Amino acid sequence: VSYVVGKDRIIFATKEDHETPSSAELVADDPDDPYEEQGLILPNGDINWNCPCLGGMASGPCGEQFKSAFSCFHYSTEEIKGSDCVDQFRAMQECMQKYPDLYPQEDENEEKSSKDLEATSVEASAAKEEKGSS
Repeated sequence: VSYVVGKDRIIFATKEDHETPSSAELVADDPDDPYEEQGLILPNGDINWNCPCLGGMASGPCGEQFKSAFSCFHYSTEEIKGSDCVDQFRAMQECMQKYPDLYPQEDENEEKSSKDLEATSVEASAAKEEKGSS
């Protein structure tokens, strides 16, 4: 027994329905379905803009600029891949600078201090190992 309410169809299963084996067939996933999580590049060579690996970059306020730059790089046939995409990457960078909260920029000072921190922690762990071996 079933009836339709709005866009939904409500089906009531009877005891007999549960006693007969299911006739449902499992269908293999469609490899060209762009909504399946298949990684960055789909089997047909297209870019999977829904890939979680892009971290939402394709859908933010600079999504169109990102897609343009990334597509250009992906399909670039130049000897130095992407060397023909400077304008697209510049447009993306200019857009991202308008949204510093969404796209934090690493300036040289931050980069330097994180490298210094890394070097300090490596030196500290090396010193601990030396103390432990004596």
